[in-house]
Amino acid sequence: MRPVQSHPVTAPARLADIAAQAGVSEATVSRVLNGKPGVAATTRQSVLAALDVLGYERPVRLRQRSAGLVGLITPELENPIFPALAQVIGQALTRQGYTPVLATQTPGGSTEDELTEMLVDRGVSGIIFVSGLHADTSADMNRYEQLRAQGVPFVLVDGFSPRVQAPFISPDDRAAMRLAVTHLVSLGHSRIGLALGPRRFVPVLRKIEGFVAAVGDQLALDAATIETELIQHSLYTLEGGQAAASALMDRGCTAVVCASDMMALGAIRAARQRGLEVPDDVSVVGFDDSPLIAFTDPPLTTVRKPVPAMGQAAVRTLLEEIGGTPAPHSEFVFMPELVVRGSTASCPRVARQRSGGANPTQV
Repeated sequence: MRPVQSHPVTAPARLADIAAQAGVSEATVSRVLNGKPGVAATTRQSVLAALDVLGYERPVRLRQRSAGLVGLITPELENPIFPALAQVIGQALTRQGYTPVLATQTPGGSTEDELTEMLVDRGVSGIIFVSGLHADTSADMNRYEQLRAQGVPFVLVDGFSPRVQAPFISPDDRAAMRLAVTHLVSLGHSRIGLALGPRRFVPVLRKIEGFVAAVGDQLALDAATIETELIQHSLYTLEGGQAAASALMDRGCTAVVCASDMMALGAIRAARQRGLEVPDDVSVVGFDDSPLIAFTDPPLTTVRKPVPAMGQAAVRTLLEEIGGTPAPHSEFVFMPELVVRGSTASCPRVARQRSGGANPTQV
C-alpha cells in the first residue's frame, strides 16, 4: 500500500532516488514512468515498488485499477493477533488488485450482521470472517446461508460448522495442546492447567479435546478429573487469564497453558501477585505468538498460530470463490509450532531434586 502522504515525481533528483531504490538506471525509471516498452516485467515492478516505498504517486496511467472491494470482519483489534492476521490478508488482497475493507466489531457498536449488511450494500466482491459467529456453536448459522443466497462469496477463519456450506481456514487446536502439554511434561510438570474462553466456541472445544487427550495419555489421568480440576473457563483477556490462572494455581497447578497470549500475560500477573516467579515457580504457555510477545518479561513460550499461511490461504480460497471455482465444503487445517522462550522451566520439585535441594513447598 502507498503511504498516506504521497507526492508527484517532478524533479530529476527524484528519478535518481527511485533508481537507487530500485537498483536500476535513471533511464529505466524514465521508461517505466512514461509507459515505454522494452522494460522487463520484474524491472517494471521494482520501479513501481520503489515509488511506493519512497512515497511518490504512481502516474495515472500506471495505477492499477481496483478489481473490487473485499470485506474483512474481525471481532476486535485489541488482541494483537487480529491486526497481524488483518495485515497478512490485506497485503495479499492488495497484491491481487483488490481493495481490503476492514470492519471491526466493538462493544456496544456494530454487530457482525450489521457489518455484513454494510459491506454487501457497498458491493463487495467477497467477505472474509475471522473468529465470527460461525465459531459459536450457539449461534444461528442461517445468516451465512442467506449471504450465500445473495451471491456473495465468503471464507470463514477460526471455527468450523457442518451447517455452513463454505470453506474454513483453521489452526490445528488439538495439535497445539499436544505440543504444549508434551513440552511441560518433559520439564517434569504433572499438574498442568488449561485456561481458555467460553465453552461454546469451536476452538475452545477443540483445545479441550486436545488437552484432555494429551494429559490423559502422558499423565494417566482420567477425563473427568482433567475436566473438573485442570480446566478453567474465562474471558480471552488479560484479566480473564489472570482469574483463570489464579483458580488453577489454587488447585496446585505448577504450569498453565493459556488459549491466547493475552491470557498468558494475565497468568504471569496472577503468579506475581502471589509472590511467585515465572518460570521458577510456575510455567506459563501462551497461544498465537502475537507480535512483540517475544519481548515480554519473561519472553513468552507460546504455540505459534500459522498466521501468514492461514491469511494467504483465506485470500486464495476467496479469490477462487469469486472466480467461479468454489472450494467444496471443507476445512483447511494448518499445523501450529511450539516456540520455547523464557516462561517455562523445570517443575520446582524436579529442579530442586536436580540441584540436590530439599523438597519444595507445594505451589
